Amino acid sequence: MATSPIDLERPEGKGLAAGTLGLWGSTVIGLASTAPVYSLVATLGFVVIAVGAQAPIAFVIAFVPMLFIAFAYRELNNEIPDCGTTFTWGTKAFGPWVGWMGGWGVAVAGMVVLANLAQVASIYFWNLFGVEFDQNNDWRVILVGVIFIAAMTWVSWRGVEIGERIQNILLGIQYLALAVFFVAALWQFFAGTAPDPTPFDWSWFNPFAFGDWNAFVEAILLALFIYWGWDTCLALNEETKDPKRIPGRAALLTTVILLVTYVGVTVAAMMYAGLGTEGTGLGNEANADDFFLAIKDGLLGPVGWLLVVAVMISAISSTQTTILPTARGTLAMAAYKALPRRFASVHPQYKTPSFSTLVMGVVAIVYYVAFTLINDNILQDSILSLGLAIAFYYAITGYACVWYYRRELFASTRNFFYKFLLPLLGALMLTYAFVQSAIDMWSVDYGYSVLLGVGGSFVMGVGALAFGVLLMFLWFVFPRSKAFFRGESLNRETPVLVPEDPADYLRSVDGGLA
Repeated sequence: MATSPIDLERPEGKGLAAGTLGLWGSTVIGLASTAPVYSLVATLGFVVIAVGAQAPIAFVIAFVPMLFIAFAYRELNNEIPDCGTTFTWGTKAFGPWVGWMGGWGVAVAGMVVLANLAQVASIYFWNLFGVEFDQNNDWRVILVGVIFIAAMTWVSWRGVEIGERIQNILLGIQYLALAVFFVAALWQFFAGTAPDPTPFDWSWFNPFAFGDWNAFVEAILLALFIYWGWDTCLALNEETKDPKRIPGRAALLTTVILLVTYVGVTVAAMMYAGLGTEGTGLGNEANADDFFLAIKDGLLGPVGWLLVVAVMISAISSTQTTILPTARGTLAMAAYKALPRRFASVHPQYKTPSFSTLVMGVVAIVYYVAFTLINDNILQDSILSLGLAIAFYYAITGYACVWYYRRELFASTRNFFYKFLLPLLGALMLTYAFVQSAIDMWSVDYGYSVLLGVGGSFVMGVGALAFGVLLMFLWFVFPRSKAFFRGESLNRETPVLVPEDPADYLRSVDGGLA
C-alpha cells in the first residue's frame, strides 16, 4: 500500500542551518530588512507635506495594522514554523491556489525592492565622493548597484551566521547615525541654533486633528509600508534556536522598536527644522525625497557625511536581508512541489538555499539593469507600486490565521484576540490599503510614467501580480505540480517540516504518490 505524504514522519528542517539564530539575531535581521534610515529619509518629508504636524500620529496609526498582522504571524508560526510563511500558511488555510499567489507576492516584493535598494546604495556611494548624476541610469550608478546586489547575494549564499554578524555591524552604524541625528537636533533646538525651532506639542499625537481625509489616507499609506520587512525573521524560523517561539517574539519586538525609532526621529526633526515650506523645513517639497541630505551640513557640519553613509549602509543592509525570505520562500515552495525541484537544493556546507539565493540575485540584477536601461521612470513606478504586493501577502496571512484557527477562535479570550479579532482587523486594514493604493495609482498623475492610458505604477503593480497568475497556470501544466495543486503534497494535515535533505522528502512523496 502506498504511503500518503501526510503520514510521513519527518525530522525537523529542510537542510537549513538549524539552531543558528537567537532572539537578538532574529531581531537584528528583522530591523535591517526594513532599512530604517533609508525608509525615514525617503518618507518623512512626504508624510509631513500630506498632514503637517500630525506626522507623528500618522506613524503610530500606520503601526497598528502591522502589529495586528505580526500577531497573525506569531500565532501561525507557533504551530507551523515553516520558512515558506505566507505560502505555507495560505495553502494550509485556503488551498494551493491562494497559497501559491501568497508566495508569489513575497517574491515580487523582494525582487522590486532589491532593484530600488541597489540604486539608492549606489547613488549614495557616489555622493560620498561628491559625484552626482543628472540621470539614475548612468553606467556608473548601474555598475555599483549590480556590485552591491552581487555582494549581498554572496553573503546570503555563504550562510545566515555570517550574514547575522555583518548585519550587527551595519545595523549598529544605522542606529548610531540616528542617535547622533536625534541628539544633535534636540541640542540645537534647546541651544536656539536650529533653523526653525518648533516646540514639542502633544497635539502632534492627536488622531482627531487630521483636517483632510484624503491627506490622512495618503500619509498612512506612506507610513504603513516603511514598517515592511520585519517578517524576514519569520522566514528564518527553521534556522533559529527555538523555531516556534523566537521568530514570533522577534517580529513583535522589531515592530515596536521601529515604532519608537520612527516617532522619535520624526519628533526631533520637527523640533529642529519645523514644518516650513522653504529652506530646510520639512514641508519643503524640494527636500521631501531626502531630508537628511538637505540638513546634514547645517546639523552636523564637517561630519555630515555620517548621514550619507548611514543611508547607503541602510540600503546595502536591506539588500542582503531581503534576499533571505524570498530565497527561503521559493525553497519551501519547491519542497512542496509548488516550484521545480531545483529550487529546493540546499548547500551541503553552508546550509543555505543555494539555488534559490543565486536565482534571486540574478533575477534582481537583470530586473534592475533592464528597467533602468529601458526607462528609469518605469523602474521608479514599479517601486511606487511595491505597496500592492506587500498589502496583498500580508492580508493573505491575516485572513489565513483567522480561517486556519476557525474551529477554536472562541475557545478562550486569548484565541479571540490573537487568532481572530486582531489578525482580521489587520487584514481588513491592509485590504483597504491595497484597494485605495490601486485607485490612486490608476491616475495618470500618479508616479513617473503613463502606461496603457493609466498610471504606470498601477500597471506595474497589478501587472506583477497578474504575471504570477500566469506563472502559476504555467507550472500547473507540468506533471510534477499535480501533487501540490491536488492538495496532496501540502494541506492542512501535512507535517510542514521536511528532512535534512529536501530530496529525501521529494523522493518519499514521489514514492507515496506512485
